[in-house]
Amino acid sequence: MTLDIIPVTNKRLLKAFIKVPWPIYRDDDAWRPPLVMERLMAFSPKQPVFEHLDWQAWIAQRDGRPIGRITAQIDALHQAQHGQGTGFFGLIEGEDDPGVFAKLFETAEDWLRQRGMNRIIGPINLNINQEIGLLTEGYDTPPYFMMGHARPYYSHRIEGLGYRPCQQMLAYEAVTAYEEPRAIAVQRKRLARRINLRTFDRSHKAADLERLRSIFNDAWQDNWGFVPFTEREFQALGQMLLMVVPDDLIWLAEIDGEAVGFIVMLPNINEAVADLNGRLLPWGWAKLLWRLKVRLPASGRVPLMGVRRHLHDGPLGGGVAMSLIHRTREAGLGHGILTTETSWILEDNKGMRAIMERIGGVISKRYTVYEKSLVSA
Repeated sequence: MTLDIIPVTNKRLLKAFIKVPWPIYRDDDAWRPPLVMERLMAFSPKQPVFEHLDWQAWIAQRDGRPIGRITAQIDALHQAQHGQGTGFFGLIEGEDDPGVFAKLFETAEDWLRQRGMNRIIGPINLNINQEIGLLTEGYDTPPYFMMGHARPYYSHRIEGLGYRPCQQMLAYEAVTAYEEPRAIAVQRKRLARRINLRTFDRSHKAADLERLRSIFNDAWQDNWGFVPFTEREFQALGQMLLMVVPDDLIWLAEIDGEAVGFIVMLPNINEAVADLNGRLLPWGWAKLLWRLKVRLPASGRVPLMGVRRHLHDGPLGGGVAMSLIHRTREAGLGHGILTTETSWILEDNKGMRAIMERIGGVISKRYTVYEKSLVSA
């Protein structure tokens, strides 16, 4: 049987690329099919991420049947931030066949080499500010929204091709109604008079989104793999978030009138779409609207949080973080959100991990980023 690698060059092939995972996960109860319409929008050339991203997608076919997929990307912003030479792979899926993985990775690596890259990192789907990492622990529970899922054999296939881990990310899960440790409560209340908390202001939407972007780009600047959000990217992300996130699940912290921290809790849309099989038509849209507008899912995710760097090493920074978490927790409980995932957190981010563990958070999933040299030995 012949194995062909087909470049994705039109909308028909893009739809086939999006649908590759369905047969791979058909007997996996933890997998949550993404909404096909949302995925088509995410890959639209109009998305701001493609203003600085050069990419190509491929489908692996055996006798005309899709059995795998991969992408390769070069991010101009990453090149500017970290130097030339690093490309990425992403969106890897495949049947448990070493030949399929070998051919997909060979194709992605050759594409990057031809464009001058000497190192490959992934999975990155599609850049560092989107889904990253391969699930390597926590296969038996569904992923939260905008977090990846995988088959256990993926890591073995990738490592068998010479890839080695270069970074580990963690997801922490906690009951929303955690019991706040007394020491944290005392510190938070002591600093409360200096910290003003407010919800997102839709009447000044563009300005508040720019405040969030500024804080994020400052707070995360020293983190591994950091690439700044562009203004257009963050405005597009904000438009999407504001369609599904109530105002009281987005909080800003201000000190002396300056916005210094923020947090976003996202209703776990994966819980709301679990039975739609990726389709909004004919009645999936009505079910989703009811589930998001009438009663939110019982789980939520904190995908975005940041405190400005000049506060990181002092007690005021911790006070800002704990105040934001506390206020969002109260709002989440008011919406019936009973469990919350905070993700992703770098394994070596001791400060954030300590906060999560002090409020009862436990590591629920681990995601691994791999690297490989593209230079022949």
